[in-house]
Amino acid sequence: MEHRLFSEISKHWRGQPLTDYETIVRLIRGTRTQTGLLVDCALNTKHYPTQIKVSKHQMAQLDLLKHPVLPVWNYTLLPRLNRN
Repeated sequence: MEHRLFSEISKHWRGQPLTDYETIVRLIRGTRTQTGLLVDCALNTKHYPTQIKVSKHQMAQLDLLKHPVLPVWNYTLLPRLNRN
């Protein structure tokens, strides 16, 4: 999500009780910035398994590119191009 939209979404749903996912999606979808940017939103109901362990071998197959701002949180995982 574009970080500049967080404040606009927060302003739009200010004072509204966030009672269920439908309400949250409706309020996010109804957000519009002063410059006319519209927010589109949909609820993803797909089940994603949790607590999947990544082996050291699997991690070794990736290139971890840390971003300069908050590198612990902001990074990109790339496939390793040089497979030896």
